[in-house]
Amino acid sequence: MTPSRDTPGRGTPKRTPKRANVESLVFKEEVQRHTVHTLVFRSLKRTNDMFLFDQWSPLDAVNPRTDLRYSLKAKTEYSHVKDLSAPQIVRKVKSDVNGNALAITSGGATGTGYSNENSKNTNNVVAINNNVKTVTLASRRAPLPKPQWHPPWKLMRVISGHLGWVRCVDVDHTNEWFVTGSADRTIKIWDTASGTLKLSLTGHISTVRGVKVSDRHPYLFSCGEDKQVKCWDLEQNKVIRHYHGHLSAVYGISIHPTLDILCSVGRDSTCRVWDMRSKACIHTLTGHTNTVLNVLTQAAEPQIITSSQDSTIRLWDIVAGKTRATLTNHKKSVRGLVMHPTQYTFASASADNIKQWKCPNGEFIQNLTGHTSVINSLAVNPDGVLVSGADNGTMHFWDWKTGYNFQRIQAQVQPGSLDSEAGVFAMAFDHSGSRLITCESDKTIKFYKEDETALEEPINWKPDLLRKRY
Repeated sequence: MTPSRDTPGRGTPKRTPKRANVESLVFKEEVQRHTVHTLVFRSLKRTNDMFLFDQWSPLDAVNPRTDLRYSLKAKTEYSHVKDLSAPQIVRKVKSDVNGNALAITSGGATGTGYSNENSKNTNNVVAINNNVKTVTLASRRAPLPKPQWHPPWKLMRVISGHLGWVRCVDVDHTNEWFVTGSADRTIKIWDTASGTLKLSLTGHISTVRGVKVSDRHPYLFSCGEDKQVKCWDLEQNKVIRHYHGHLSAVYGISIHPTLDILCSVGRDSTCRVWDMRSKACIHTLTGHTNTVLNVLTQAAEPQIITSSQDSTIRLWDIVAGKTRATLTNHKKSVRGLVMHPTQYTFASASADNIKQWKCPNGEFIQNLTGHTSVINSLAVNPDGVLVSGADNGTMHFWDWKTGYNFQRIQAQVQPGSLDSEAGVFAMAFDHSGSRLITCESDKTIKFYKEDETALEEPINWKPDLLRKRY
């Protein structure tokens, strides 16, 4: 039987089409090329065909929420002018202006929608274009407050008596005497008027780091690096109470102005709140991660403020015994802390700069820069003079309101001391605010007072246009 012609046999090889024939079958037709002009018009035609059927259809109803929002805005902000014509609006604004520019407050329109130019919160100024008869708004920055002139301060008296660094100072509420603590382990009481020594108290076995005189009791409280907190009876001139609990050196102490409690802070990273009479520890406020250096107390909230070497400031809730707020703006150890005597504000000092804060939540107010050394202490008087003392003996005098640095003083060391012993460790104003007492590392106590012969001069103040908010 002869194999079919179509059926391949053993002896007959398979027939495969050539490569050229395959390619000719696949790409039989070549794609027609069009110009860019033709392609663009085809795309436009497709778009037109897609949306043509919808162009005459009615629009959807307006969202009722949008209607409500528009009506509320018109009622609250434009109720006094929405029914008036353009000439009536211009006449109304002219009558309100009375020749002066008016300001729209940032809180929105109230009453007629305008407030006087002398308003403290002025963001925009109303300007009238008589030609077009329209009201336009021109933004204007609120004027910066100008610093108050303060007379310069000068050295009044130098007191020598301590045998070590003078670390702390406090003034009695009668303004008749003040007390200092030193590295020579003694507490000395001095007459404010004459600067003579009245009394020396011994009992601490290490450096005295804090002293406070009570306004409501005949008591003096002291703390030191010997972990002790002592209560001295000034009628008997002896220790009547000890407050035990700190695990290491105690660096700061403060008396509550209205309650019979005492606060002390130290190297054990805690702030301890003591019952003044029973000597019991009411609270141990924990949260700082390094040595706590300063503590402030006040009658209003926050009743306790502490600063630490962990570069933070904590505002405490004295009832709950917990942190109310933590301020982390400083980058270095916060060594200085002071409360303004009349305003609801306080200031803190670090190696980087001085910052002012607003109570009760610690809102940042402004930054004061200029020191080139570690700032150890701050003091402020009711006249708004803020003084900062640094490790290199420099003292800067600031205007509290504006942060204007109106005077700089380099403390002079007493004869026989090195120039490097010019550091200022502590300072305080007396209760009149006219005398400044500084404690320095050359073992002296210095008095400064205002220069009565100084004449008021124009202030050469050039503030930064963009205040740094940090």
